[in-house]
Amino acid sequence: MMDDSKHIIIQAKNARIIAILAEKFAGSLAKAMDVFYHSATAQMIQDGVADLHCRSDHYLAEEIYREYAETS
Repeated sequence: MMDDSKHIIIQAKNARIIAILAEKFAGSLAKAMDVFYHSATAQMIQDGVADLHCRSDHYLAEEIYREYAETS
């Protein structure tokens, strides 16, 4: 039960982060999802590294956007 709850919370957080990223990509949800799901930060959130899931959605979106900008 606890794992299901945590999974649901993380998925909701991911959706909010993707929505913030979409704003940065002129409303492109597809681009935001691509950037999110290919980022090291998203993988770390999923893996529970350093309690990143406790950070704000905006902070994490900025980190993922910065990661994208540095590698593009």
